[in-house]
Amino acid sequence: MGAAVEFNTLTEMSSRLSKKYEGSGRYVYRYKLEGRYVGITYDEFYHKVELFAYGLNALGLKRGDKVAILSENRPEWPISDLACLALGLIDVPIFPTLTAKQVEYILVNGDVSVVVVSNTFQLNKILRIRANVKKLRHVIIMNPKEDTKDKTVLDFAEIYEKGRKPQEKNVAHFAKWMAQAKPGDIATIIYTSGTTGEPKGVILTHGNFVANIKGALDQIPITDEDSLLSFLPISHSFERMAGYYTALSTGASVSYAESIETVAQNLMEVRPTIVTTVPRLFERIHALIIKNVEAGSAAKKRIFYWALGVGRKYVNARKRGVVSPVLRSQYALADRLVLSKLKERTGGRIKFFVSGGAALSRELGEFFESVGILIIEGYGMTESSPVISANRMDDYKFGSVGKPLRNVQVKIAEDGEILTRGPHVMVGYYKNKEATTESIDRDGWLHTGDIGHFDTDGFIVITDRKKHLFVNSGGKNIAPQPIENLLLQSKFIDQIVLIGDKRRYNSALIVPDFGNLETYAKEHHLQYGKKEGLLSNEKMEDAIRKDINDLQKDLAKYEQVRRFKLLAAPFTIEDGDLTPTLKVKRKVVEHKYADLIESMYK
Repeated sequence: MGAAVEFNTLTEMSSRLSKKYEGSGRYVYRYKLEGRYVGITYDEFYHKVELFAYGLNALGLKRGDKVAILSENRPEWPISDLACLALGLIDVPIFPTLTAKQVEYILVNGDVSVVVVSNTFQLNKILRIRANVKKLRHVIIMNPKEDTKDKTVLDFAEIYEKGRKPQEKNVAHFAKWMAQAKPGDIATIIYTSGTTGEPKGVILTHGNFVANIKGALDQIPITDEDSLLSFLPISHSFERMAGYYTALSTGASVSYAESIETVAQNLMEVRPTIVTTVPRLFERIHALIIKNVEAGSAAKKRIFYWALGVGRKYVNARKRGVVSPVLRSQYALADRLVLSKLKERTGGRIKFFVSGGAALSRELGEFFESVGILIIEGYGMTESSPVISANRMDDYKFGSVGKPLRNVQVKIAEDGEILTRGPHVMVGYYKNKEATTESIDRDGWLHTGDIGHFDTDGFIVITDRKKHLFVNSGGKNIAPQPIENLLLQSKFIDQIVLIGDKRRYNSALIVPDFGNLETYAKEHHLQYGKKEGLLSNEKMEDAIRKDINDLQKDLAKYEQVRRFKLLAAPFTIEDGDLTPTLKVKRKVVEHKYADLIESMYK
């Protein structure tokens, strides 16, 4: 296990991998083309990286120039990235879900010279703001470009063609460019989406990523026999480090999902062994499973919950190292009747999921473990390249984010904030010394903004974001995230935001699971017309309130939700309510629904 080659920079990793797998015919990436998955071999992939680098060089780009990548996940993303790294260019990834105005801010603040876009939709964003981005010289589109009079817009085929003759004439230049990289060289500037304020550009070096790759591989076993499904945006540091660089370093194959909406189908097609994801995926899968079970006959319900209970007993017994013959035979039956069918929905080959980006509830982790699907939760932030800690397959605890990577230091400040120090910590924020000084203290400790503690076994437990902690009008400190995770267990709740800062009591904005509301309404003969009519039905509200009260009965009185409002529309990235990794932007939501919130306190 571990990396397939030894390396100290990302360019060294790329170069040595291309030599190791040269002529092997192995696929490095797979993607959907005309309805089926096709592969790109190591030879084909690295030939394109080299051609693209020569083409960028022909445009006059020099070491240290900035190149933005605005694209969904596809092989051209790592081709662009590795070509930039080879030339000593600094790439600036941009989430494809951002608006033109948000993209403009990053391009201007990041001093970007060239932007690589995926398609006409993304190109049009750039064309709308181009006049405001003074340093932008060229736009490169991955898809064949449509008719345009703008001669500075080029497509990939043209860049490859620009690189072809220089490559033939100066075949040794590529290796020389690659060899110039040093661990301290800047590899990328990643703009954090953030839940408040303008995004800040996080400066990460080759050395930052390399340290994190090697530290992560000590915790997470990935080999060149593994197959990964990638659907989180590579523009996010978690997917870039885990689902891209770390997977690539081991020689594993990566397949790109078509979109988040098609993940269920793509799991069945790719049959991956590892998937990196966020808790929202598990929440949706769990809700769908329970919905299907509850819609079934009484006999099917009994069998399902019996099998789940057997799975839990089996897991606990195996951890203790003693599985009785009776339990073993019961588990074999439960697996045949129920559990194996659930595992087949992930393709049937999953070794484990890696979850990050937000907190995974203990209940979800235990549910999937009972089914036979292990979720390894990790923790980090863009500023730490990003992984700080992770659970292991043989040493994990749900409700925790694992133990620090071997090359990462972690300590808890007096106020409970998690601090980290080591080779994974960023250089700083681009053109923002004040913010850098606020985040990294004189002793090199990065202040994460997360509140947590070490438990008695050395696992890190996070309670909430420092900025998200409430202080109610009675002076009580309240961490909203654990309460939200608890209430998400209700079959009626799809999304929830707790409200309570400087308030007399807690309230909540709830996006209901309309599928389960409609099922309940039909079972109880409730008349509601259009689905929005469910939101104003008193009996429906009573059912949700009962669920909430049952779940929160063990919370302190000041932590409990006393009032709630149901929302007709979900929180989405497109509406600006969520970050690209599906974390709620609390201030945005509170401002958007200010009147509704105030109505709960009248």
